[in-house]
Amino acid sequence: MFEIRAILLTILGVLLAIDVHECCHAWAADRLGDPTGRYMGRITLNPIKHLDPLGAIMILFSSIAGFGIGWGKPMPVNPLRLRYGPRAGMALVAFAGPASNLVTATILALPTRLGLNLPDTLWWILINLAYINVILAVFNLIPLPPLDGYSVLMGILSSVKSPAMRQVTGFLSRLEAQGPILLLALLSIGWVTRFNILGAIINPPIRFLWNLIGG
Repeated sequence: MFEIRAILLTILGVLLAIDVHECCHAWAADRLGDPTGRYMGRITLNPIKHLDPLGAIMILFSSIAGFGIGWGKPMPVNPLRLRYGPRAGMALVAFAGPASNLVTATILALPTRLGLNLPDTLWWILINLAYINVILAVFNLIPLPPLDGYSVLMGILSSVKSPAMRQVTGFLSRLEAQGPILLLALLSIGWVTRFNILGAIINPPIRFLWNLIGG
């Protein structure tokens, strides 16, 4: 019974985290000058608006396997409409997703941080939902396309006006199409060799942020 409850909570947590994440992408883009998400009805916490069928299936099966990963429907953004320029604007839109998950985690963990006397079941639910949001935030900040961290990195690098930095950003732009393959390779190496490279990358910042948020 506990295992079924844990699987259901993981599915709920990942769906909630993705819902908040994609909604804030749309909201940030709208505030920065691109109303595409607003016209598509994506500035909403209605999960149906952000659900990607394949991503949802991935959430279901990965949660049953003991870990929850998946993705929502990509948020279309026109970089040319964004304030501060395409690179900087996309960096801000991209960062809004992980930032929203960290804010959500902080809110969910607040009752336990304040030492409120909660029922054990409610405490367990809040802590797990908060932790899932931290994981999603850190995972999405990996600087590989199509993850948000890539757009954030490109925005930071493009703000440095030098010939050398333009060469670096140009090289990274040419690698953009291979990003999903590299990300899949990182996941596959962990499954095949039992050496979790992805975990080695994201676990330290997850622990650091969780110590700040969850205590």
